[in-house]
Amino acid sequence: MSLVSQAVHAAACDPPAMASSLLHCSDKLPFMNVETILHMKEGLGETSYAQNSSLQRRGMDTLRSLIINSAADVYLSQMPERFAVADLGCSSGPNALCLAEDIIGSIGRICCRSSRPPPEFSVLLNDLPTNDFNTIFFSLPEFTDRLKAAAKSDEWGHPMVFLSGVPGSFYGRLFPAKSVHFVCSCSSLHWLSQVPPGLFDEMNKPINKGKMYISSTSPLSVPMAYLRQFQRDFSLFLKSRAAEVFPGGRMVLAMLGRQADGYIDRRTTFLWELLSESFASLVEQGLVEEDKVDAYNVPFYAPSIGEIEEEVRREGSFRLDYVQTYEINLSSSGDAKEDGRTVSMAIRAIQESMLSHHFGPEIVDALFAKYTELVTASMEREEVKSVQIGVVLTRL
Repeated sequence: MSLVSQAVHAAACDPPAMASSLLHCSDKLPFMNVETILHMKEGLGETSYAQNSSLQRRGMDTLRSLIINSAADVYLSQMPERFAVADLGCSSGPNALCLAEDIIGSIGRICCRSSRPPPEFSVLLNDLPTNDFNTIFFSLPEFTDRLKAAAKSDEWGHPMVFLSGVPGSFYGRLFPAKSVHFVCSCSSLHWLSQVPPGLFDEMNKPINKGKMYISSTSPLSVPMAYLRQFQRDFSLFLKSRAAEVFPGGRMVLAMLGRQADGYIDRRTTFLWELLSESFASLVEQGLVEEDKVDAYNVPFYAPSIGEIEEEVRREGSFRLDYVQTYEINLSSSGDAKEDGRTVSMAIRAIQESMLSHHFGPEIVDALFAKYTELVTASMEREEVKSVQIGVVLTRL
């Protein structure tokens, strides 16, 4: 390895396309600004995202070959001297660099077989400004050592790899025009830029009382509000990437989604239902105010394939090459207690920043003790699964 260069820079293009608040609530409830509050649990401790992201890794592994082959195809079609790879919603921990490492290794081996020098690689890691980029950069020596070992083993030379952290919302511009060859995003695009407007009536009363996401008891206006927010966000995502990706460049996107035609897919809503039940238990114990629970809604939407296809067609800058659903079994070990804890800790690592801001940090331990209990009991009765959608897009 000749050089691995590290840099952190702010995106100096358009401002991030985030709404000012994440939670729509009354004046008496906490205001949440997504860019200053939302982040995966930082650090390397027991409850950190770095220690509790195995479920996301499982989803990433499902599409690993699709991601690597798509990146290699872009390189072969263009043979650039500098190859730029962007990972949007990289988060932190062991998952943050693994795809970049695999892509670099794959292209390096291609160059070796054709007796070409490898390109210089620009690896652009993006997440919100509150992301724990430091944990990623602490792992750079190990990343460098693995690349060196792979290059030596496969005899594909000594590539130059420049690594940058790019804080900002991917619902807006992040990179200069026509500067990126390949974009990947795993387990991120189901997160919206904000909780949708329209979840409170004209009297500021919640219309989805007792629930934080779409459920079987939700009035139709709730899923319609979420769909409209997804349409706005995903369209803006595509428009922003269209400006940044070279013609012929590709994106591979993986997000939680639904296979069902309707808005309710139990594999998507089930874990949110259990979290709502956990809050109901805390309300009964007097640990949380019911009004606060009713005012908490998650900025999440699991789209269908049809909804994704429609926004790609409407925006018009990308060709849809591939789209497929994948079912992921969350009850994988055969031990309901172990699987229940794994799922609960993963949800905690994702949700804790928002929950602590809205309810206060003192309720988090009790909440997830109950949540672990409910998830484990469910896994003792049945297999718990989720649905992931994989999408490959080519810039026209």
